[in-house]
Amino acid sequence: MIGWWHARSLRVRITVLATVLTLVGLLGLATLAAGQLQSLLTGSVDHELAEAIGPATAEVTAGRPLASTGPVTLRVLDIAGGPVDGQPRPELTGPEVAQLKAGASVQHGSSRWQGQVVSAPDGSQRLVVAGAGLVGFAATVHYGGVWLVLVAVLGTVVAGLATWLVVGRALRPVARMRGLVRALPSGSRLPVPKSQDEMRALADEFNALLARQEEVSARLRRFTGDAAHELRSPVASIRVQAEVAVTNPDPELAQETLSDILTEAERLSALLDGLLTLARSDAGEVPPAEPVEMVSEVRAAVGRLPAGAPQTRVSTAVAQAWAFASHQEVELVLDNLLRNACRYAAGQIVVSVLASRSSVRVVVDDDGPGVAPEHRGKVFDRFYRAADDRARSSGGTGLGLAMVAEAVRRRGGRARVTESPDGGARFEITWRAIGQ
Repeated sequence: MIGWWHARSLRVRITVLATVLTLVGLLGLATLAAGQLQSLLTGSVDHELAEAIGPATAEVTAGRPLASTGPVTLRVLDIAGGPVDGQPRPELTGPEVAQLKAGASVQHGSSRWQGQVVSAPDGSQRLVVAGAGLVGFAATVHYGGVWLVLVAVLGTVVAGLATWLVVGRALRPVARMRGLVRALPSGSRLPVPKSQDEMRALADEFNALLARQEEVSARLRRFTGDAAHELRSPVASIRVQAEVAVTNPDPELAQETLSDILTEAERLSALLDGLLTLARSDAGEVPPAEPVEMVSEVRAAVGRLPAGAPQTRVSTAVAQAWAFASHQEVELVLDNLLRNACRYAAGQIVVSVLASRSSVRVVVDDDGPGVAPEHRGKVFDRFYRAADDRARSSGGTGLGLAMVAEAVRRRGGRARVTESPDGGARFEITWRAIGQ
């Protein structure tokens, strides 16, 4: 049943819901009105009896005989319920007579009675009663209830048809927009309605979605092309070196060739590792975050630098600085930043750790050629190289800084590059501090 319901169109579901709610509401009102119909009818009869019994009591008190006129019957009884007006005894039981003396209304058969005790001129007590027939009372109540139910059903049908028409008219712009979306050419946008309503907001959001989708597609195409191009170079180099080794079986040349093949294989392996890391990040595979002490991580990263690296100094004014990240991410970021600095530094690298209540910053300064201002907004893009001094000949894959920026971004941090006081490049990484 649930599957059938969800398979229906929005117009059908709204119409069914509105019809069912209308039917329940109208049937509830019809039931309530039918229950009050009997009270309304008996109340109107009691009001008529009360208006007739008032003048009758005045006549009995004055000693004048009563004359029944109209649909109301007037009788004079003694306290025991016996007639004193010379007419037959009314069909009232003892308990009913007691209720009439108490001032309550009594319904006996198809008649409704009211009574009032008065004193006759001789001082005796008399019970003046007024009665009226309830001919057709039961039929009125029955058919009244039936008509109320029929009116409720008819009202439900009218409400259902009205809902169907109104919802269809309200969804007509959605149908038009769906047709426009189906026929929308690549690179185009939906026309935005002039009215300031939900359809305009929907068109704006859909156009924004199209823009993001095209941007993602363009980045994917660019990334795929760059990856294929980058992979082609080491693979082609390995193939050429292998062909040289096969055609020239000189032991000395073979040793040199194998060394070149090993270098290219290492570059290829680093490139594949970087691609795999970025692919996992794009897929949302984020390691669990935990407190990471940045000062010790920086010192450990400096200690991992290979022999022959430029002189590297750690500068920090704090003993500890705790950031919200993971050890794996922090090692990846620091290792790539330091390798990048070692690649271009002239002779010195300075790594600074700065901490505040809301953030922890790691700043890497080198005294190399630096990054020109026009390239600083793109150095964290994948496979981007700013100039010849930062080209493939330097040994980079073009993915290190992209992995740095991605690792920091997914933790709510920021990566940027500016000019170092030493004239080279300054890479600044910001993480959220613990508790922020």
